[in-house]
Amino acid sequence: MRATLWVVGVVAGVLILLGLLVEAIRWLIIIGVIALVVVIVLGVVKSRQAMQHRGGRR
Repeated sequence: MRATLWVVGVVAGVLILLGLLVEAIRWLIIIGVIALVVVIVLGVVKSRQAMQHRGGRR
């Protein structure tokens, strides 16, 4: 009986940890996508500013 309780407890703990891990990975993916979008937007803005500066010198 004790062994069964231990097995059930361990399985429950593993499932809880897996749930937390999946949640953490999902948030990391969301944060990564947001960071990627920010980097792309900043790159476009910086390149447009550089193009305007080049055009003003001519």
